Amino acid sequence: MHHWLLSLRRRTNEGSPRRGGPMRIRSLFAALLALVMIATGCSSDGGAAAGDGTWPSEITFGFVPSAEQESLQDDIQPFMDVLSNALGIKVNGVVTTDYTGLVTAMGTGKADLGAFGPFGYTLAQQQFGNMEVLIQAVRYGAATYHGQWMTNDPSLCDSAPESATALENTAKGVQQVGALDAVALQVGVYFGDSGKALGESVDAGDVSPGSSCMADLAKIKGKRVAFTSESSTSGYLFPALQLIEAGIDPVNDITPIFTGGHDAAVVAVYNDDADVGVSYDDARRSLRKEKTDVGDKVIVFNITSEVPNDVVAASTLLPASLRTAIYDAIYA
Repeated sequence: MHHWLLSLRRRTNEGSPRRGGPMRIRSLFAALLALVMIATGCSSDGGAAAGDGTWPSEITFGFVPSAEQESLQDDIQPFMDVLSNALGIKVNGVVTTDYTGLVTAMGTGKADLGAFGPFGYTLAQQQFGNMEVLIQAVRYGAATYHGQWMTNDPSLCDSAPESATALENTAKGVQQVGALDAVALQVGVYFGDSGKALGESVDAGDVSPGSSCMADLAKIKGKRVAFTSESSTSGYLFPALQLIEAGIDPVNDITPIFTGGHDAAVVAVYNDDADVGVSYDDARRSLRKEKTDVGDKVIVFNITSEVPNDVVAASTLLPASLRTAIYDAIYA
């Protein structure tokens, strides 16, 4: 287990100069927008294959640590077993140390498949170019999601926090909705039979529904803010652009903390190691079994604009027939 994943790497004015100022973030965001439509071309037609040669005896599927690394490694193994059985070759699942680790692994041939956020894929494609999108994820029927701003301080709210509510982007702007109307699976809100949530075999027990409120991002100035990593779309880039648009420098006007994962950002807010945090919606669920009051203690108060869902990319060095088989196996 890599314990560094949950450690907080605080950026201060000491040591090396801070990176990631407004101009850098704007340029990164522009690059993301320029390439984000790659997901709309997902197909199983094999693309620009290097040739349809013999299948390898095993392949490696890389993931980034959206959750605590050891737990995520356990979670992906059943999926790897299904793919192995469908393809007739061994599929090894690995969780890289961070987003850039997966980019490097795919670019250097150490991973054959990768589950990327849109910006991670953009970086990999720009840097190496030896991969293509196979599939774009759909979460609860939606091809997009958003980042969420969280706090442990109700005084930050412009409206009183309300339990069993969530924030969603609508045609009328950001609005507060009932948790059952939210796209993401919210904290403490059960779906399916016998009180079990989607994808869960056991009832998690009595968990407080998630709370939300509405708040102005201008209040974040001077706060300790827990991000995930500098190349995370929902965990840094979209939120940082929001701060810039609100007249806040995401480097110098706040104290940024890079936690290494979405669940770690929630933990930082829950434990008061940060005043504010950002994550995908709704990363609070990752703590609901261990910290049943996370829905009350960690309040969502703002969200980002919509972010395209993750993609599964494949190395173009894999035979075209294998890439097609992988696509078919995932969609089976």
